[in-house]
Amino acid sequence: MKVVDDHVEVDETEASGGVKGHNVRYVLAFSLIAGVIVLSAIWIIPVLLQP
Repeated sequence: MKVVDDHVEVDETEASGGVKGHNVRYVLAFSLIAGVIVLSAIWIIPVLLQP
């Protein structure tokens, strides 16, 4: 990190505060699929149980 005039300049490594990789896309995909299944079950099961 270096100060230039009245602002601070950082390189790409310093600017990236988040974790990259670590199979984040798989966690997001699994969460999305699980959410769709749970919400669908909440909607479908009561409809099937009605007389």
